Amino acid sequence: MIPRSLSRLIREMSTISLRNLSPPICRGSKVLDKSAFTVKFKVWSILFRDPKHIGQFLKKFNKESISIPRIPFIDCLNTKSSAGKELLSLGVKNKALKVIILTDKLSVTEKDKEEEPKSIKYTPEKLNDALSEECIGFIKDSDAIYRIHELTFGYDFWKAEEILKAVLPENLLDDVPTSFTKAGHLAHLNLRDEYKPYDTVIGQVILDKNPTITTVVDKVDTVGNKFRTFKMKVIAGEPNFMVTQRESGCDFTFDFSKVYWNSRLSTEHGRLIKGFKPGTAICDVMAGVGPFAIPAGKKECFVFANDLNPESYKYLKQNIQSNKTSSSVIPFNMDGAQLIKDSPKILMDYVKEHPTIRTVSHPNGHAKRRKVSELKVPHFFSEYAMNLPGSAITFVPAYVGLFSHAFSGMSKEEIQSLPDYKLPIIHVYHFEKFSPTEKPEPSEEELFSRIHKKISNYLNYDIPFEKLSFHLVRKVAPTKPMYCISFELPEEVAFA
Repeated sequence: MIPRSLSRLIREMSTISLRNLSPPICRGSKVLDKSAFTVKFKVWSILFRDPKHIGQFLKKFNKESISIPRIPFIDCLNTKSSAGKELLSLGVKNKALKVIILTDKLSVTEKDKEEEPKSIKYTPEKLNDALSEECIGFIKDSDAIYRIHELTFGYDFWKAEEILKAVLPENLLDDVPTSFTKAGHLAHLNLRDEYKPYDTVIGQVILDKNPTITTVVDKVDTVGNKFRTFKMKVIAGEPNFMVTQRESGCDFTFDFSKVYWNSRLSTEHGRLIKGFKPGTAICDVMAGVGPFAIPAGKKECFVFANDLNPESYKYLKQNIQSNKTSSSVIPFNMDGAQLIKDSPKILMDYVKEHPTIRTVSHPNGHAKRRKVSELKVPHFFSEYAMNLPGSAITFVPAYVGLFSHAFSGMSKEEIQSLPDYKLPIIHVYHFEKFSPTEKPEPSEEELFSRIHKKISNYLNYDIPFEKLSFHLVRKVAPTKPMYCISFELPEEVAFA
């Protein structure tokens, strides 16, 4: 906490310029004192005795009223103050004492502060320097009254970044942590170590400045376990981790502390889903709570959705049910590599029992428009999605001998003659990390070459480089780009 005398001095210093208005400095505070962020500023206003002149003035002279973002150009004087009561005693029709805040070019001088209270006929010292002759004439003809008005800017006025820049130490002002990922009512921050001593203040500011947020958490460690979850600390709000997030026209409900979810991937989810063709079969090997699988099911794709995490599997099933995709999305809770190996046989057996399924879709996203279709279930998967960028590439060996193992006892020609036979497209999400000390920094071409080599090794087949397509999803860190690598499974690999 800073001494009140110093706080007053800072407040006075902060009011030198209305255009450069900033909150008082409370450098290094680890407890948020909202009252410390109040700034008062004196401006000139004009009180029209008849309210009809307010609209007329703004229509003709709006450029001579205040025009600064977030500062209102109309305010009200205090009707209960002695000055307010005096003005009301004049019999003005403007009973609310609404005033127009004049341009900040019209400064309040020391003479103004001394003379204005003495007479309602007083005119600002710098009036002719700031307002046009026509504007001054309109005010005079309307018998309006110039009044010094005090604007008060409290904690609610300031943006999150402005508050934090007033609180954090000077050495931490270059990258103030105001950004976060949002899942339902929950804001997730990933504070660097130097900001963690101020996590409570940062969390409270994020909470206060975002009305839809009721819980703010900070990641404590990295995503290091097989379920891609991490420890987190509630730094503001209530410890409520059950969230509902809407994405791709679907609602996903889950416990944020027990499953993996990243709202920053919504664009990537949409990109891949857009490429899925209705009527095809998709295998989502690391499905999480369903951000790929469920929208694909709504798009009239037939989907196997799998996740090893029992919690993800639980919410995946709930989301399939709540989004009415039970007929088109089949959930699994098994090892991803094993699912890949077994998937052709599982799908073939499923088709024998369910050659067609009944689907309900909503064309163009219209909730009230309902389309019921009979979908023929394909015998082969068209695409496999592997959204586990930390390790998905290590699952690629599961595709070696995909068809020859799944249909053992059948010849290559017999398998190729099965209904809907095709070689699937594989989408592998992958972090191609490199050392920050690596000089020169590897080019994108070099990173692609490294990925190509890894995939070739895992496939035990030298897949031509031009058969791979690379899409940069995002840079998690300067040395940690995330890619989606897509390729058709080579026939030599599928029948190895």
